[in-house]
Amino acid sequence: MDPYLTDVLACPRCGPSFGLVLRADVMERGRVRRGSLGCPNCRDVFPIENGFADLRAPPRGDLGPGLAGSKSGEAPPAGLVPLALAALLGLENPNPSTVALIGNATALGVELASIVPACAVVGIDDALRLWPFSQFWSRMTTGPALSFRSLALRGVAVDGRLGVPWAREALRVSAPGAKVVVTNADRPATGMRRWLSSLGAELHLDGRVAVTEVSRPSLP
Repeated sequence: MDPYLTDVLACPRCGPSFGLVLRADVMERGRVRRGSLGCPNCRDVFPIENGFADLRAPPRGDLGPGLAGSKSGEAPPAGLVPLALAALLGLENPNPSTVALIGNATALGVELASIVPACAVVGIDDALRLWPFSQFWSRMTTGPALSFRSLALRGVAVDGRLGVPWAREALRVSAPGAKVVVTNADRPATGMRRWLSSLGAELHLDGRVAVTEVSRPSLP
C-alpha cells in the first residue's frame, strides 16, 4: 500500500472528517507490505497484510470472493481497455492525485498505474487480497461507505452492479471536476440506469459504461 494514501483516507467508523494514522511494520520498494491503519478517535485498527488493507467497519467477518460476486482477475466490460479508462477518467495530463477502481475495473489497475504514473491508483475489492504484492498500485477493501475524505480523489471507476449507494459514495469522494465512471451501467435491476439519467451522465460502449462529472458536493 502507498504510505501517502493516508492523506486521503478516512476512518470507516468515524466518517470522512477523521483521518487515519499509518504504522508500517514492513516496507518494500516504498510500499507498506505489512502494518496497520489506526483511528485516533475511535482507536480501531485496520490491518495491512501483503500490501492489502482491510478498511471495513466492524463487525468484520470473513472477506467474500469479491464485490458484486466478482472473482479475482475478472475482466472489465468488453472494450474498456486501460487507455480508454484513462481517457474516460480525464487522466490525459494528470497532476499527482489519487484514483480509485471499485469492483471489476480493478482488472485494469496495474496497467492504468503504468499509463498514469503521476496518479496513485487504488483498487477496491475483496478478491484483491489474493493478488500479489505490487509496488505500482494499492489494494484494499472498504464500503459501501468509502474510506476516503470527501472531495479528495481525482476520479473513481465503480462497478454498477454494486448499486446506487456505491456510486453515490464515488461522487462524494471525488473532487469537483473529477470524472466518475460507472461500469455495468446497463443493469436496470440496481436502479443505476435511472439514477445516472438523473445526473445527465454520458453513455459509452453501447450504454454499458457511463461517465458523469462531479460539479457539486450535494448529490441526488
